[in-house]
Amino acid sequence: MSIDYLPWDRPASFDDRPCVRDAKSSLTYAEFAERVDAAAEQFAELGVDAGSVVAIMLPNQVDLTVAMVASWRLGAAATPINPVFTASEAGYQIQDAKARLIVNVSGQFANAECPVVAADELRTTRSGQALPAAHTSPEDLALLIYTSGSTGRPKGVMLDHANLAAMASMLATFLGITSEDHCLLILPLFHVNAICASFLAPLTVGAQLTILERFRPTEFLDAIEKFRPTYFSAVPTIFSLMLAAAENREVDTSSVRFAGCGAAPAPVGLLDAVAERFGFQVVEAYGLSEGTCGSTCGPLGAEQRPGSVGIALPNQTVAIMGLDGRVLPPGERGEVVIQGPNVMQGYLNNPDATADALGDGWLHTGDVGVMDADGYLWIVDRIKDMIIRGGENLYPKEIEDVLYGHPSVLEAAVIGAPSEVYGEVPVAFVAGRPGVDIVVEEVLDTCREHLTKIKVPVSLVVLETLPKNPIGKIDKPRLRALHAAAEARSGG
Repeated sequence: MSIDYLPWDRPASFDDRPCVRDAKSSLTYAEFAERVDAAAEQFAELGVDAGSVVAIMLPNQVDLTVAMVASWRLGAAATPINPVFTASEAGYQIQDAKARLIVNVSGQFANAECPVVAADELRTTRSGQALPAAHTSPEDLALLIYTSGSTGRPKGVMLDHANLAAMASMLATFLGITSEDHCLLILPLFHVNAICASFLAPLTVGAQLTILERFRPTEFLDAIEKFRPTYFSAVPTIFSLMLAAAENREVDTSSVRFAGCGAAPAPVGLLDAVAERFGFQVVEAYGLSEGTCGSTCGPLGAEQRPGSVGIALPNQTVAIMGLDGRVLPPGERGEVVIQGPNVMQGYLNNPDATADALGDGWLHTGDVGVMDADGYLWIVDRIKDMIIRGGENLYPKEIEDVLYGHPSVLEAAVIGAPSEVYGEVPVAFVAGRPGVDIVVEEVLDTCREHLTKIKVPVSLVVLETLPKNPIGKIDKPRLRALHAAAEARSGG
């Protein structure tokens, strides 16, 4: 089976096409393949072979993509690590994955039990040592993606090349990505979203990729004008900050034909505001690492249904399941479940968690959703985030949508806080738009206007910015910890 994103399976016609660039280098497809072979030769000399794992702890840059594909060149897997992790956090992932090699910025890692290579020491030309013929099978483990670990230790999601090839093909087909496209990558490459949607999907069709190391609103708008990308993927906060940065400047975004929005629900009206200001369509998507990135997406060129995360990607089945294991009809709420060639192989060394997630043949997402008769999906909330107040089920997302509707609010999150009387009550956290002060009582009045009394937050906390997890999603476990600490200090 040919795996189209692998450089040794590329058509000869791709050779001279631009492939990938960052602030330091720009490579054609042929040059990228040469860099991959050189790094693979170096990795092989350091003991990497088929079945081993390479840990890659780098910021967004070409070297990260080279190291990842060089691992695959040898039949090994890659486990990307958040470059801002502490030694303890990174060490857990390295040890759990039993990494044979570490690639990082410094070439040093405390207490490393395997070789460590600095990014600027990666070999760029072959030294002449023999390399085995490239042979990567669909069933070979390709990625170990570690979940964010909101409960307990992070789990290693096992994705093979069949998973990645299926996802890259699904995205390229559904979004109409061709060799004429150019992706501007801003999301972190230690996450499967950026790997699949921004790196592998373009490589399957001979498109090009420009990698930005980090997001800064003004610099991102400058990059769009400079590089003329045709699409990019982002999270809701990025789109909000883009709008704020463009308030007092002209920006040419005419090259962009669409943008994808995922990782967290988009506030009502945000994507329409982006489309009106910048002139390109934003499609909201939904997925998770266990499903190799995406499972639903709003269709391009069609009217988006407000609040929906779109329809199932090709060759996937997305359904709503009740507590009794029955697939529910349109209009009923239940757990979102997924089937398809994109579904993970399981969690590394964790058969119990694998059985919980996959035991009945469906991937159980832990998300509450509802689907309409046309197959459009709405995510109501996370099952574990649901608030039960006096026996009534409250969904934080519904309250957050109202908070986002207030003109002073840039970010909002609602958690359930313990209550001796009701069991749980909603508590809100908000951050304001740049240069705008939040008046707490005004925001709560908006809640009272649009929500029944039991859904109105019992308190509203204003922060400069809301904490995020490594992929840019608002970190509710940290907010719960902040609230618990504040209650402890106050004696509540």
